[in-house]
Amino acid sequence: MPTALRPDPEQPVDALRGVGPSLKALLGRLGIFRTGDLLLHLPIRYEDRTRVVPLRELRAGEAALVHGQVAAARVVYGRRRSLMVVLEDNSGHINVRFFHFSKSQQAALQPGRYVSCFGEPRFGSQGLELVHPEYRTFSEPPPAPESALTPVYPATKGLGQGRVRSIVSQLLKLPWPDTPGVPYQTLAFLHQPPPDANQADIAAAQERIATDELTAYYLIMKLRQRARARHSAVPLPRSQQLGRVLHDALGFDLTGAQRRVLAEVLEDLTREVPMLRLLQGDVGSGKTVVAAFAAIRAAEHGCQTALMAPTEILAEQHYLNFSAWLEPLGIPVVLLTGSQTTKERRIREEAIAEGSALVAVGTHALFQHSVEFKQLALTIVDEQHRFGVHQRMALRSKGGTPHQLIMTATPIPRTLTMALYADMDVSLLDELPPGRQAIDPRVVEATRRDEVVEAVRNAMQAGDQAYWVCPLIEPSDQLEVAAAEPSAEELRARLTGIKTGLLHGRMPSDEKARVMQAFKSGQVQLLVATTVVEVGVDVPNASLMVIENPERMGLAQLHQLRGRVGRGDKAAHCILLYKGPLGEVARKRLQIMRESVDGFFIAEQDLQLRGPGELLGTRQTGEQQFRVADLSVHASLIPEVIARGEDLLENQPELARTLLQAWAPLESGHLSV
Repeated sequence: MPTALRPDPEQPVDALRGVGPSLKALLGRLGIFRTGDLLLHLPIRYEDRTRVVPLRELRAGEAALVHGQVAAARVVYGRRRSLMVVLEDNSGHINVRFFHFSKSQQAALQPGRYVSCFGEPRFGSQGLELVHPEYRTFSEPPPAPESALTPVYPATKGLGQGRVRSIVSQLLKLPWPDTPGVPYQTLAFLHQPPPDANQADIAAAQERIATDELTAYYLIMKLRQRARARHSAVPLPRSQQLGRVLHDALGFDLTGAQRRVLAEVLEDLTREVPMLRLLQGDVGSGKTVVAAFAAIRAAEHGCQTALMAPTEILAEQHYLNFSAWLEPLGIPVVLLTGSQTTKERRIREEAIAEGSALVAVGTHALFQHSVEFKQLALTIVDEQHRFGVHQRMALRSKGGTPHQLIMTATPIPRTLTMALYADMDVSLLDELPPGRQAIDPRVVEATRRDEVVEAVRNAMQAGDQAYWVCPLIEPSDQLEVAAAEPSAEELRARLTGIKTGLLHGRMPSDEKARVMQAFKSGQVQLLVATTVVEVGVDVPNASLMVIENPERMGLAQLHQLRGRVGRGDKAAHCILLYKGPLGEVARKRLQIMRESVDGFFIAEQDLQLRGPGELLGTRQTGEQQFRVADLSVHASLIPEVIARGEDLLENQPELARTLLQAWAPLESGHLSV
C-alpha cells in the first residue's frame, strides 16, 4: 500500500502520486530523491499565462497566451512541408505553423475548433506567426486562464514541464509549516507566484532562499575544515636544507610575495594537521617554483609528492621544470600520462610503488587504480577547478590524508574565495617577477585581418615568435568562427619562409609534445593553436598573440591566453581580432581587456558578466552548482552569510543541522575538496 503523502521533506519522491520507477529515475538525474529536494527545485523563470492577449496586440519576441477559433487549416509545401492553421478572434488573425505533425493533430485542428495557444510570435513570410506553440483544442470557447504565473523548471530529456508542475502541485497542497532554516511558505511562493507578484517580489524571495543556501554551503566548508583538523598527516619539519641549494641554483631571486607564500606553505607542512591551502596567483606570478620547494621538503623526509595537471601539455611542462630543478638535488621525478605505452606506464608505476620516484607528475592518469604510492605526503593540484570533484577525492585517498596545495592562475574574487573556499587557507601571489613585460592589448575588427597578418610577418622577420589562437579546430556549419586547421593552411600560404606549426587537443600526445618543443626551441616561429595553450605554456621568446573571435570567449580565458606572451625581455602585444557587430556583453568584455591587465579586477568583471559557474569551471566539470544562489547577483550577501554561519556553528547547532539537512543531506561530503 503506498505511503500517505505528508508534509515531510524526508519522504522519498515516489510517495507522490504518479511517480513510478521511470519518473523516479528521471528526477534522480536532477538530484531529486526526496520531497524536500523537489521543494528546492525552483523555477528558473516564469511565463505569464494569466492574461489572454488579443491577436491584434501580439508583438514579435513577446511570449503570450491567445485564444481563438480555427478559420482554416491546410498542408503547405515549400522548402519544408508544414501544417498551416489560421487562428482568428474578434481582433484579427494569425498563422500557426507546425513542421512536425501527425494525422491526429490535423484532425483536431479542423475549422470551427477552438484553440488555446502559448508561444512566442515571430515574423514569417506572411507576417507574424506562431511556430510549434503549446496548445490545447476545445469544442467550445476555452476556459479562463491560469490564476498564477506559470513556472518553468530545470528539466532533463524525457521529463516535460507538465509532469514537473503536476508533482510539484501535489506538494504545494500539503500544510507545510514555516520553520527556521526551511521557509516553506517562501518556497511555495516561488513555485506559484500570484498574478500580482512583480519581479521585485520574486527577487526578494529568491534572495531569502539564496541566503539559506549559501549559509548551508558555508557551514559545510567550515565543518569540513574542522574534520580535517581531526585527521593527521606526516609532519615535514625543516631538514636537509635542499631548498636552499635550489634557491642558490635558480639564477633569479624570488619575489617578496613568493618568499611570503613559501613561508606559509612550509610552516603548514611542519604540522600534523593536513595542509589544505589555495595558492592564487595571476598568470606568470611564479606558483610553480613555490610548489617545487614544497616537493623538496617532502623528499627530504623520503616522502612522495603527486603533482596533477589538467592537460598533458601542462603536465609535460611541469615535468621538465621539476626535473631541471629537483634531479640535480638527487630527487627523481617521473611523468605519468594517458598517452604513454603500457610498458612505459608500468615502469613508472613500479617506481612510484617502490618509492624510488619521489615526485610523480601527471594528468588524470594519476587517478588510475593501478597507481599506488609508497608514502604520499603531498598532493599539488594545478588549475584545480578543471578537475571533477571525484577525481580530486581519488588523488587525496591515494595517501590517506596527505597535505594538499591547490594552485590556480584563475584569479578568484575575494567575495567568492571567502564563501566557496572557506575550508581552505588562502595564499596570494600578488607580485610579478622582475622582467615580466607589460602586454599591449589592441582590439581590431576582422575587416583589418590583412593588416594583422602583415604585423605577424614583420614580427617574425624581426626574430620574434607568435601565437595565433582560434576557438575551433575545424570549421563548423553552425558557427561562423575561426578554426585552427584552415587558418594554419592559410597563414602558411601567405607567410612564405616562416615556419608555422599547428597545435590542438585532438593531436596525439607525442605530436603535441614535438610541436611544442619545436616552438620552444625556435624552430617553429608561428604557432597556430586552439585554446589548448591557455594554461601553463611558457615560451619566453613569444612576444605576440593574435586571438580570433575573442567576442566568443570569457574574460578569464582571454586573460589566461594573453598571459602566454610577455615572459621574456621583449615588449609584448596581444591583438584581439573580433568579428562585428558586437553584442553589449562582448563589447564590455573587449573594453575591459583593452583597459586592464589586473587579473583580479578582470575576475570581478567576469563574475558580473557571466556568473561564477564559468569563472570557476563548474559548468565544465559538472560539479555542484547552487540551485538558487547566483553569485553574480547575490555576492553582496556573502558578509551576512559568513556572520550567520559562524553564529549558527557557535550558538545554534540545531538550526545549523536543520539547514544542512534541507540543502545537503547526502552530498555534503562532495561539495568541495
